[in-house]
Amino acid sequence: MKKTTFNISFDEDKASALVLYLSQKGTTAEAELEKALDALYTKTVPAGVRDFIDMKSGTVSSSAVPKPRKPKLPKTEHTEVSEVSANERH
Repeated sequence: MKKTTFNISFDEDKASALVLYLSQKGTTAEAELEKALDALYTKTVPAGVRDFIDMKSGTVSSSAVPKPRKPKLPKTEHTEVSEVSANERH
């Protein structure tokens, strides 16, 4: 899949602090931004379009695989029946 680049501006001091603290967590700003863009893509682009793009690029997404559905049981009314012994009847 061909990649594209987003260029954004961000405050230099904030970026330095972000890079420092993300490195302590073993990650990078680029990795976190990629996760955020993936989440934004999933939230914004309709599933049918995502599936088409996945098919076009030769990848399969989890949304492209239909999930098995549980069969719906028909609703029935339950009537509680209690047994009464012959001795209890009057």
